Amino acid sequence: MSKIKQAEIPAYSGNLTVNVTSSAGFIPIKDATITISLTGDPDSVIETLTTNSSGQTQTVTLPAPNLSYSTNPDNTQQPYSEYDITVTAPGYEPVSVSGTEILPDVNAIQPILMTPVEDAYDAENETVVIPEHTLYGDYPPKIPEAEIKPTEESGEIVLSRVVIPEYVIVHDGPPQDASAKNYYVRYTDYIKNVVSSEIYATWPENTIYANTLAIMSFTLNRVYTEWYRNQGYNFTITSSTAYDQKWIYGRNIYENISRIVDTIFANYLSRPGVRQPIFTSYCDGSRTTCNGLSQWGSKYLGEQGYTPIEIIRYYYGNDMYINTSQYISGVPSSWLGYDLNIGASGQKVLQLQQQLNRISQNYPAIPKITEDGVYGSATAEAVRVFQRTFGLPATGITDYPTWYKISEIYVGVSRISEPG
Repeated sequence: MSKIKQAEIPAYSGNLTVNVTSSAGFIPIKDATITISLTGDPDSVIETLTTNSSGQTQTVTLPAPNLSYSTNPDNTQQPYSEYDITVTAPGYEPVSVSGTEILPDVNAIQPILMTPVEDAYDAENETVVIPEHTLYGDYPPKIPEAEIKPTEESGEIVLSRVVIPEYVIVHDGPPQDASAKNYYVRYTDYIKNVVSSEIYATWPENTIYANTLAIMSFTLNRVYTEWYRNQGYNFTITSSTAYDQKWIYGRNIYENISRIVDTIFANYLSRPGVRQPIFTSYCDGSRTTCNGLSQWGSKYLGEQGYTPIEIIRYYYGNDMYINTSQYISGVPSSWLGYDLNIGASGQKVLQLQQQLNRISQNYPAIPKITEDGVYGSATAEAVRVFQRTFGLPATGITDYPTWYKISEIYVGVSRISEPG
């Protein structure tokens, strides 16, 4: 056996894709130039990339820390590596992101929103700084609240049904901080951001599902009860961990988390006889404890083979169940209840073809198709390209998450919004 020591290569790595769009709408920015360097060392350029017609870079592999760092609550080492990303494009203000978090064995997606020069006035180049992850950094613990909010005291019904909102308004600070900015954020983007900020994407899939359900139910309770508006505020939820859950402007998300959210975005947690989504308290379960889900504990349960609902019931009791809202705001037409595949035909297929053709005006990688109401091989290929572009499994079949993702992007590019 040779005793020659081979050159050391990184034992762990993660992947990164950068998606660049215009702040003027769902307009992908082609030929943007992206440089990636180590955070704190801007001269250490590791990669220089260019976006394609969908505003996306190729996926690059970057060194990341040991996997055990993000799967052990007693670890004191930073469990992710940090990179700085600088983006330039003709006609747009440059954008810099500091601290994109790369975890081992998962794919990170860094969204970049660029402002056209004519809309920027005298604004300085935007710099986004991503702070430490909530499981690694020092954040205030959640102030306890009742899981069911009183909504009948005024004699008014807050909402007659649970509606999945198109947008939430996030107050980027404690509720009392009038200087903090408010951001309009698409609901699914908000959930993906919070899940990526609250747990690690390296955890078991069932654990991610369970935590996503808790985060969505928490959010929809705020929406349903109009918690902050009833206190005189003009926002839906805050980014403060003391009051709500962590949302970080401009942070990267992860492909597996994005896929899970797209699959279950209309779900929330319920108890028998209670109309409102349950306010699901949770905490890390290591540095802080609470009467709710333990994030680290849920990781261990996922490793032991617990299903998402079993994890949920372990912490919230056996009378908790998963509910689904049929009311999705901001989509032209609701899900028809079954997958569309080759051989399908009718009005829903025609609508799908029309939406894909409109989307392809902004995303030309998606091929134009004949609007004939017949789901043939050309339609399946257009769906497949759409799925690849927007991070869904590329099956060519229009399933539940694909239907709603096409609806979301169609509304974005056509600037229309009809009630669900």
